[in-house]
Order: sequence, then structure tokens, then C-alpha cells
Amino acid sequence: MKRTLSFRLSTVLILYTGFILVIASIAMINATHYHFQMYGREMSEAQHSADSLNSHLEQAIIQSIGLTIGGALIVSFVLSVYIAKRISSPLISMKNLTLIMARGKRDVRLPLKSLPRDELEELAASINHLAEQLEQQEKLRIAMTENIAHELRTPLTTLNSYLAAIQDGIWEPTPERIQSSREEIHRLIQLVHDLEELQIVNSIDFQFMLEQVSLKKSMDQVMDLMRPSFQQKGVNLEKKDIPNVCVIADESRLIQIWTNLLSNALKYTPEGGTVEVKGTVRLGVVQITVSDNGIGIPSADLPHIFERFYRVDKSRSRKMGGGGLGLAITKTLVERHGGQIWAESDHGAQFYVQLPIQR
Repeated sequence: MKRTLSFRLSTVLILYTGFILVIASIAMINATHYHFQMYGREMSEAQHSADSLNSHLEQAIIQSIGLTIGGALIVSFVLSVYIAKRISSPLISMKNLTLIMARGKRDVRLPLKSLPRDELEELAASINHLAEQLEQQEKLRIAMTENIAHELRTPLTTLNSYLAAIQDGIWEPTPERIQSSREEIHRLIQLVHDLEELQIVNSIDFQFMLEQVSLKKSMDQVMDLMRPSFQQKGVNLEKKDIPNVCVIADESRLIQIWTNLLSNALKYTPEGGTVEVKGTVRLGVVQITVSDNGIGIPSADLPHIFERFYRVDKSRSRKMGGGGLGLAITKTLVERHGGQIWAESDHGAQFYVQLPIQR
């Protein structure tokens, strides 16, 4: 059973109060009993007046009060020091950890029990989670910087080589070579566009133009626009049952999601292959599945395919692999719509998108 910090503090204070009352009762009973015994012995030896009894009662009360106050001070001091150390020790550890994290060290963690028992342990678990996220973000930042440098270096090096060859008279500026240079420039423009797009959709200030959108209509629109590209490559594009339901979404961004997924499937499906789109409704959500019988995704790569600049193609073929940002943008768009996206690979690749249905 999980016990909150307030419950534990309340229990300690109740026990502390009860302990003080027990000490007071024992002290008063013992002191009173002792003085009445003394009074009884004196009465058996000689006759005393009521003043003697009053004196013994007064001493009994004074001693019991003194013992009670002394015992209470000792107990309160011991308990106060114990409680202060128990509360301040984890807080000091958390403060020291955050200072270490602020200096740039991200691999530090607070020791945790298997299950948090109170708010302090939950706070420690949250700080550990924050440290893990910061460490992951730092790794992603470094990897992204390296990837951007690589993505920019390749076309710029190619362009520089082309222009140097033309300038030195080694190459003639033929239409084919000019076209090749323009293709490299186009890849640079597309990369910059994707980076800007990713920055926009990840911004907390970015607002969707939400409205009620027919899922079937948006999917039909994308498939009609992309069908010529599939026909040109010789890939079959099949549409199964798409539920005629509505979702609250930004229609242009929803179309962007389907376009990215279909473009990705077309890219990795060889001539003669098939890309299939179907949908199902269950438990208040609609699930769209885009599957292909292409080259598939290795199991080791599946957890990373939605990361920025990640490519299954380790050779980094630009013609085949693109900029490595399309799926990252798609994942962000789906999640900003309150949905989920994941991928599986079984005789090809299957991408699943779940979106909440408008009721």
C-alpha cells in the first residue's frame, strides 16, 4: 500500500503527541504515588496537619510537571532532528543532482526503491526521468548536428566539384550537368524546408486550424494525387475499406500525414510491388494502416525510424533515403492531433496511425 508523505508525517505527529501524553501520565502517577507513600509513612509515625498533605500534593504536581516538560523537550528534540534529517536528506541529494545536471553532466541518477512510497520518492523518480530525457536530448542534439553537417556537405561538395570542373575546362556546361547541379540544389532546398517544417510543428506556439474532417475524403484526395507516381514506378496502389468517419484535425496537416506515409511506402517498394491502405474503427479511434511488400525494416531499426535524420539505408543514399525527416515530421503531426503512430515489419513494412473519432 502506498503511503503519502502527509500520511507519514501525520502518523509521526500523532505518535509524538501520544508519547508525550504517556510520559505525562506516568510522571504524574509516579510522583503522586511517591508523595502519598511518603505522607503515609509520616502519618504512621506522627500526627500531621492538612498543611503536610498540601505540601506533598504541591511537590507531586510540581515534579510531575517538571518531568513531563523535560521528557517532552527531549523527545521533541530527538524526533525533530530525525524528521528533519529524513526530509532534508533526499531534498539535498536532489538539489546536488540538479546542480550537477546544470553543469552539463547528464548521466547521474538518484537511488530509488522498486516502488515509490511517497511524494519525495516520486519527485526523485521524476528528476531521474528528467535526467534521462535531457541525456537523450543531448545525444539527439549532437547526432542532429552531425547529420545536418553531413546532409549539407554532400550536395555542396558535389556542386563545388561540378563548378570547379567546368571552371577548369575539364567539363563542358552541358544541359545534363546543369540539370544534375540543379538537382543537388533542389535537395538542399528540400532539406532546409524539412528542417523549417520540423521546427514549426514542434513549436509550442504552433496552432492547428482544427475542424471536422472526413477521413475518407482526405485519404481519397491524397491517393488520387499520388496514383500517377505509383503508376510511373509500376507499383500498385490499393485502397481497402476506409471508414466514413470524421476526426477533428487540421485538414492540410492530415493530408500531409497520408502523403508522407504513401511517399515513404512508394520509395521502398520495388516495381511490381503493392501498397495497400485500409482502415478500421475500434474503441473510439480510427486506425489507418499503410502497408507494402517492399524491402521491409530490420528489427534493429524499427525503434529508431521516427528519429530525425535516421535512415535504414546505412549507406545514406540520398536518392533512396531522402533527408531522413519525413517520418519525424509525420510522428509529430500525428501526436499533435492526439493520435499514435508506430511501425511493424513483416514481409514488407506496415505503418499504423490511430486518431480519435469525432462523436
